[in-house]
Amino acid sequence: MILKVRFFFSFFQISQIPNSISPTLKMMPPGLVSNLQEALLNRKGASQPQQQEQEEESKNNAEEPVVEPEIDPSKPILLVTNGDGVDSPGLTHLVDALVRQGLYNVHVCVPQSDKSVSGHSVTLRETVEACSANVGGATGFEISGTPADCVSLALSGALFSWSKPVLVISGINRGSSCGHHMFYSGVIAGAREAFLCGVPSLSISLNWKKDESQETDFKDAAAVSLPLITAAIRDIEKETFPKSCFLNIEIPSSPLSNKGFKLTKQSMWRSTPNWLAVSTSRYPAGHFLANQQGGFGLQFAQLGRDASAAGAARRLTTQKKNLEIVESIGAAGKPDSNRVKKYFRLEFLEKQQEDTDDDDLDYRALESGYVAVTPLSLSPNIETDIQTAASDWISALLPGEQ
Repeated sequence: MILKVRFFFSFFQISQIPNSISPTLKMMPPGLVSNLQEALLNRKGASQPQQQEQEEESKNNAEEPVVEPEIDPSKPILLVTNGDGVDSPGLTHLVDALVRQGLYNVHVCVPQSDKSVSGHSVTLRETVEACSANVGGATGFEISGTPADCVSLALSGALFSWSKPVLVISGINRGSSCGHHMFYSGVIAGAREAFLCGVPSLSISLNWKKDESQETDFKDAAAVSLPLITAAIRDIEKETFPKSCFLNIEIPSSPLSNKGFKLTKQSMWRSTPNWLAVSTSRYPAGHFLANQQGGFGLQFAQLGRDASAAGAARRLTTQKKNLEIVESIGAAGKPDSNRVKKYFRLEFLEKQQEDTDDDDLDYRALESGYVAVTPLSLSPNIETDIQTAASDWISALLPGEQ
């Protein structure tokens, strides 16, 4: 798209008189033509040599690799990601604590926005943008993708000059990731992706309590996490860190009042999904339809900041009209007045804890004030009695099979 923008601007500069617009340009959307014309009028005071110099500089900058800070070879490389996005206080406090120790080369690769319930989704057939960012004193990138994208890209060798850090840390997440929430969790997906790539990893979450927790709790959670991170790095270098799993760390809502670390098992706990019907007469204030992300709005915004500034209001109006038109057309491209459209939003409701005496379950230990440390593997551990029961069932079903 960027190359196309340069072509359009060049054509306008050659034929600066609006009446001489060629038939090719007349085929373009009128709104886009108007935006570009207005942007060019604002640029009219700039000389041709200056414009050429700016275009050449922009081209050179796009092709030059990002210059990374010098890496101290005596310090291990740590990669930090998360699921809550680049502006998360949990991420900032964790990275700040690691940087202040001065023991590691800390690098960051995180989603641009909140992807806390994105699971292990990845981005295919779409371009992923990486923008340089300074987080908590560490240099890194914010990515227009998921936590799994961030880790996969960071470890690929295409983004950083290195491809294998000593440890990947994902967190600190706002809210626990116990039980079945591990399947939804973006922060756990970041650690799992590292494990898939053969890199030791940790995921860290804070048991955030609405109307009780404060952002300063993330700073305390980072302090609680440091001893475990230090121990993990030490044992990785000694080759005594477990290679068959990665660790999920759940920190209680009052981090500094914790009762210590406790090895736990993944429970069956989960919140109750609750789908809410949204009025069909209008969209909820401050929200967008899910399928609009990455659509016309994003594409037009990428045509250039000048054109975007000139026609932002006009585009928003056009997009709304286009959306209404698209929604009124049937699958075959013909009007279909019989189609029924409904809109919903998903919320998770808190669920009562299961009545069990097993204190080794993750959520039980967490609610009791312990820092729950749960080993996670790529294949679930099947209990012996379950395996025996399944074997007996198959034998009964197929008597002739061994």
